Amino acid sequence: MILICGSLADGVTELVCSRLQGCGYPYRLLDLARFPEDYRVSWHWTEGGPEGWIATADWRLDLDAISGVYARFLGPEDRPQPPGLEPADAAALRAEGDSSLTALLEDLECPVVNRIGGGLSNNSKPYQTLLINRAGLSVPPTLVTNDPAAARAFHAEHGEVIYKSASGVRSIVRRVGPDQFARLELLRDGPAQFQAFVPGHNVRVHTVGERVFATRIESEAVDYRYAHLEGLTARLEPVALPPALEAACLGLAHAFDLLFAGIDLKETPEGEFFCFEVNPCPGFLYYERQTGQPISTALAELLHGSARQPPRAAILHPGSAHPDLS
Repeated sequence: MILICGSLADGVTELVCSRLQGCGYPYRLLDLARFPEDYRVSWHWTEGGPEGWIATADWRLDLDAISGVYARFLGPEDRPQPPGLEPADAAALRAEGDSSLTALLEDLECPVVNRIGGGLSNNSKPYQTLLINRAGLSVPPTLVTNDPAAARAFHAEHGEVIYKSASGVRSIVRRVGPDQFARLELLRDGPAQFQAFVPGHNVRVHTVGERVFATRIESEAVDYRYAHLEGLTARLEPVALPPALEAACLGLAHAFDLLFAGIDLKETPEGEFFCFEVNPCPGFLYYERQTGQPISTALAELLHGSARQPPRAAILHPGSAHPDLS
């Protein structure tokens, strides 16, 4: 039995459930919008790993019956307020529930998409950039600073510069222009990440186990995800990566212990590739709808156990050796 930890209010989770049903793979949904208050759980750790069960009013699932897990945690703003609880108490209840669930998923023997350890690197983009570079992929020149003078000097050195959040909080990537220079003194209140602008086409790579789905995006927007806000468009099409780059993307996902990853690349007009970040919980619905690539089917097969999965790897740390990307 496959366990889905998510919410049907989320389009990505809904697609995964729909694909599992279409493939005939049985699953149970642990609705994070109602967890833990509407669930009964009991588990403990033994020398062989966690033992116990999860139950609702309609079903009970023993942990040893779980064959695969897909977890997509919601932000607090997407979860309804439990009746009868103050907001602070509800937040504490949810935090306790999420902590217990992530600890459980970390130690289950079955495939888990994805365990929390590998995904934590995305909470710090500068840290993840360092790991990407150590894994053998090129990254643009990068500066993290709250010093306006340092930001001006970086811009003067590289000519065109973009900025984004340094954390895992989603932000719109923009060029540094006159409006941003006028507000640079506000940078003292909190650091931002600056990178040299890389011309060319964005490429989103989804790795699912040992499979790779690459999408080239053509758009005049700096951040194609928000092209519509600038009155621009984005055209997506499947693309085949050079074998060495495909192997490098798989190696990077393995190094982070991610069975499913969204890797953001940029291909320059000269054919050079740069890597920006690795998303441990990619919202792949947009790419599948635009290109018809069977990403959700590959994910369903991985969770069912009908697709080969890579062995678990020690998570890459800054001092570790580069993985074999050949």
